Amino acid sequence: MPPLSVSIVIPAYNEQETIEACVLAALHQTSPAHEIIVVDNKSTDATAATVHALQATYPAAPIIYLQQSEFQALIPTRNYGLNHATGEILGRIDADSVLEPNWVEAVQKAFEDPKIMAATGPVIYYDMPLRRFGAIADDALRRALIKVTREFHLLFGSNMALRATAWHAIADEACLDPEDELHEDIDLSIHLAEHAFAVAYSSDMVTGMSARRLDDSPRDFYNYVMRFERTYDKHNVKSLTLR
Repeated sequence: MPPLSVSIVIPAYNEQETIEACVLAALHQTSPAHEIIVVDNKSTDATAATVHALQATYPAAPIIYLQQSEFQALIPTRNYGLNHATGEILGRIDADSVLEPNWVEAVQKAFEDPKIMAATGPVIYYDMPLRRFGAIADDALRRALIKVTREFHLLFGSNMALRATAWHAIADEACLDPEDELHEDIDLSIHLAEHAFAVAYSSDMVTGMSARRLDDSPRDFYNYVMRFERTYDKHNVKSLTLR
C-alpha cells in the first residue's frame, strides 16, 4: 500500500523573514509532501515574492501559492488552505515553523492506524539555547499532559495534522473567532472530541518554531495565556483537568 499523501498548509501574513526557511524545510523531506500550500493573508511585505521565487527555483516542486483576501484573520486563512488541500492527510504549521526532515514520514506513520483522525507532536525552539535539551523537555511535558488529560488530547497549532475526512466533518463547526479571542488549535481539538475522533501524539513528529512569543509584553503574553480560558468558556468545557 502506498504511503498516505500529506498536504502541508502554511497560513502566512507578512512572513518574509521566515517563509523561505519554512517552505524549504517542508520541501526537503525524507518522504515528499503531496503539496506545500502557502496561503497569503493580505501580506504587504515580500512574502508573495519569496514564495514565487521558490516556485521558480524549484519548478518541479509542489509549492502552491494561494491568497485569502476576504478576511484579515488566521482562522479563515487556515480554513481556506485546508479546504483547498487535496491530500489524504492535511498538515498545518506556522510560517515560522521549520519541520524536521522526517516530519512527513512521521505523519504518515501516525496515521497508519485508520482510527487516528488527527495527530500532533513536540517542538524545538530553534532560536533558543540548548535546543535539543529543550526538545526533550517539551516532549516529556506533552507526554505528561496526555496522561493527565487521558482521552482528550490537545492539538498544537504549529505542528498538527488531520485526516481530510475529519477536517471536512468539522469544517463547518469550527469557530471563526472574528474577535480573535480563542486558541484556534484548542477549538479544533474540542470539535474533534465532540465527534469522538481519536487524536494521536507522536514524539517523532517534530517541528522547529520560534520562541518570539517570549518577546511579547506582559499584557500581550497574559492575553495569549487567557485564550485557553476563553476557548473553554465558549465551549462550556467544565473539566478542571483540562483547565
